[in-house]
Amino acid sequence: MDFSWQGKKVLVTGADGFMGSHLTERLLQAGAVVSIYVRGTSKTGTNKCELKNLCHVKDKLRKVITGNIANRDAIDFIKNEKPDVIFHLAADAYVPNSFDHPIEVMETNLIGTLNVLHAAMGIEGIERIVCTSSSEVYGNPIYAPMDEAHPLNPAHPYGASKVAADRYAYAYHNTYHLPIAIIRPFNTYGPRHTYDVIPKFIKLALRNEPLTIYGAGNQTRDFSYVDDMIDAFIIMGSDKRAIGQAVNFGTGIDVSINDIAEKIIRISGSKSKIVHVESRTSEVKQLLCDYSKAKKLFGWSPKIMIDEGLRRNIEWERSIK
Repeated sequence: MDFSWQGKKVLVTGADGFMGSHLTERLLQAGAVVSIYVRGTSKTGTNKCELKNLCHVKDKLRKVITGNIANRDAIDFIKNEKPDVIFHLAADAYVPNSFDHPIEVMETNLIGTLNVLHAAMGIEGIERIVCTSSSEVYGNPIYAPMDEAHPLNPAHPYGASKVAADRYAYAYHNTYHLPIAIIRPFNTYGPRHTYDVIPKFIKLALRNEPLTIYGAGNQTRDFSYVDDMIDAFIIMGSDKRAIGQAVNFGTGIDVSINDIAEKIIRISGSKSKIVHVESRTSEVKQLLCDYSKAKKLFGWSPKIMIDEGLRRNIEWERSIK
């Protein structure tokens, strides 16, 4: 593939989050000139660094833009950077938050995406806008594994906000001929993740505290290690075959929450017990990725399976204690 990140001007929104920080690091390593757009309240401390996950590379960044991606001034902030490539990851991605704050979540996830898309229209020569969708756009499976043709039937307000953003991204490609690529990551885990089941269970297991599972624990997810998913983002930002496409990325293997808990206890050597509580509302029963489109288009396939990924994640969690 005839593409180099060397010297490319790249803007990453949501760069201080879990996946955004890993992506920013990878882009810097590849020689890109990276600016980041982050919330204004990421972190405060004596080191005067307002960033949560990227203080160690702050001096390598071209610019740090702070603000609310859902505010209209985000449009000018982004346009003024004149990036060659935009990776849009900024989102309110904690699903339960959407139960109590559906309008706020919609504003961040949909209006934020519209601001990025509208800004891109004013950037001459922009090469790519990668919009981050989610496996949650599919809702409960009509069939599994889910390919990109699966109906979009979101089970909760978060999923609905991501469907709306996903389809707006496609509409802007179709209407304004913007070079947009839509990535649909299935559940991703790894160092720096904080709010999902795997990081929560790892923290509890290392303290030998009970692991709480909602419902029977038979619900399953397709878990990808972050390194594999960052490979996917890099492809979606550089391969011309990604333009105009929505593409799933996952492992093609789903694991129950019960099994995840048992694996984490075993790999970490924890004395934690597993406790079941009442089911959570709007719980999707199964998310299982069909990544055959990614394999056919780009030759992408996952390299790190669940046991190895959990081992790496547990080692990292121990190392930061």
